[in-house]
Amino acid sequence: MRLLGQIALLGLFLSTAISSHADSRVSAYALMTPSNQAMQNDMNLNPAMFWIMDGEALWADRANPSNKACVDCHRDVKQSMKGVSASFPKRVQGKLLNLEGQINQCRSTRQQLPPLAYESKPLLALSTLIAYQSRGLPITASTDSALEPDFQKGKAIYFQKMGQLNLSCAQCHDERAGLKLAGSVIPQAHPTGYPIYRLEWQNVGSLQRRLRNCMSGVRAEQYPYGSLEMTQIELYLMRRANGMRIESPAIRP
Repeated sequence: MRLLGQIALLGLFLSTAISSHADSRVSAYALMTPSNQAMQNDMNLNPAMFWIMDGEALWADRANPSNKACVDCHRDVKQSMKGVSASFPKRVQGKLLNLEGQINQCRSTRQQLPPLAYESKPLLALSTLIAYQSRGLPITASTDSALEPDFQKGKAIYFQKMGQLNLSCAQCHDERAGLKLAGSVIPQAHPTGYPIYRLEWQNVGSLQRRLRNCMSGVRAEQYPYGSLEMTQIELYLMRRANGMRIESPAIRP
């Protein structure tokens, strides 16, 4: 019975990895081995479940100067956060924020606490918990004209050659997607699974961590975590993936 469930989930992800536009957008899930796909599908096997459990504890934590927990404002995370991560980045009070930025803004304004560091365990736990509530739902990044300058800037960075290797994101993930690099198939770089658990990292990580890894790989100067440029790239990638299904927390090699 469990095997049948895993097969059904596999069919769901493979059928929805291609966009509704009948184009060739494919999630990196389709490139993984069956064992890694099974690990992603079954949350009893998915190591990111530990981060989700930590996130649930933080959701109810009132140990802050305002004595206010996330649950006090947002109630049941399974209901209030459904579909939320699928719509970020967005402008909040005039500032472009990704999900992590929104968590930190709530933390600063509502709980009177300092922002959590990017890639810290608490921030990853909360962002993974929230993203998990959108698992299986389509990405709905805003196409509002007010975001167009940020979108265009993110697009420009994506197509900009950078680093000592003088390569752009597009040269790998658009022009050479499906080919192999160091024995691994190059994915199309759709952000369907973040935060993800990478076997290489033995840890959960954000999309910005992965972007910085790529910049390091081409020997380019990395944009700082949480910078406007990084969030603009996220916006471009999310809108580029509109309609594809959220897989978070995904597993990747």
